[in-house]
Amino acid sequence: MQTLTIPTNKKKEIVDITEKIEDLLTAQQIEGGICFIFIKHTTAALTTADLDPGTDLDMLDAFEALIPKLHYRHPHDPSHVPDHIMSSIIGASVSIPVSQGKLDLGTWQRVVLVELDGSRKREVTVKFISSTS
Repeated sequence: MQTLTIPTNKKKEIVDITEKIEDLLTAQQIEGGICFIFIKHTTAALTTADLDPGTDLDMLDAFEALIPKLHYRHPHDPSHVPDHIMSSIIGASVSIPVSQGKLDLGTWQRVVLVELDGSRKREVTVKFISSTS
């Protein structure tokens, strides 16, 4: 298992981490299996996305529109409860097949970290599980 530290620069942003994951995969020399990626935070998330210009901002706008403006009771900081909720909805992990030594992603698919309460340094754990088939 390996850990990546991903710096974010904005309060909310989408960070493409595909190449960092592929670099780890190349170093491991795994031809087939599964890549499991997990983020160790409750105000950030992982998913896959098409990152045509502007799509990242469209995603962030849509995520924000999903969460109602309520009176939240979180004792630490009620202002970032929507960030915790959105992180839970998007998810803390992704699993991607590995085939022929590469992530088996769709044509436009990228692995992205969704920063919801930055800027911060985010820890992402990556585990490759090799298969023989």
